[in-house]
Amino acid sequence: MDYQAHETAVIDAGAEIGPGCKVWHFSHIMPGAVLGAGCNIGQNVVVSPGVRLGANVKVQNNVSIYEGVTCDDDVFLGPSCVFTNVINPRSAIVRRGQYAHTHVGRGASIGANATIVCGNDIGPYAFIGAGAVVTKHVPAYALVVGNPAQQMGWMSECGHRLDFESYETSKDTALCPESGDTYTRTTDNSGGQTVQKVVKTEQ
Repeated sequence: MDYQAHETAVIDAGAEIGPGCKVWHFSHIMPGAVLGAGCNIGQNVVVSPGVRLGANVKVQNNVSIYEGVTCDDDVFLGPSCVFTNVINPRSAIVRRGQYAHTHVGRGASIGANATIVCGNDIGPYAFIGAGAVVTKHVPAYALVVGNPAQQMGWMSECGHRLDFESYETSKDTALCPESGDTYTRTTDNSGGQTVQKVVKTEQ
């Protein structure tokens, strides 16, 4: 094997585990799950069939990643965060095959005990605060907190809150204090509603 798995971990036949992955105590990787290179799967984690994780995804303890969830590279899933895959579950009604999909974009972070209601995608480098309940799509670089989750600002790729009010030349420009990268805020008024987005400025 070119990955490490604790002796208590269960790796089912048919699971694909990328090189350099680590799977810790009591975790279960089910058939058809795909883990990219360098993933770190914490203790008591379940990765269900059909789940696809990109490279360098870090999954903290007590996370269940259900069928219908996909994550791009460099995603962080905090301790005990929750995914769902059925919007209207009933014990007496089988809804297998009706799973809603949730995609988590590259570099996004989901905080401890956050809940992602199925069918709502998380944009690249978005930041979901601890305990947040996500009930709608989250834009790239957005910071959301609360129940239901509301956007409170924007985050850099290094995980710092962007301050668009203090930049010398434009209130639609911000700098990451760690990397020095520049971010630009734009407003789209098409489609009958005003939507803001942030993009990293090409260096």
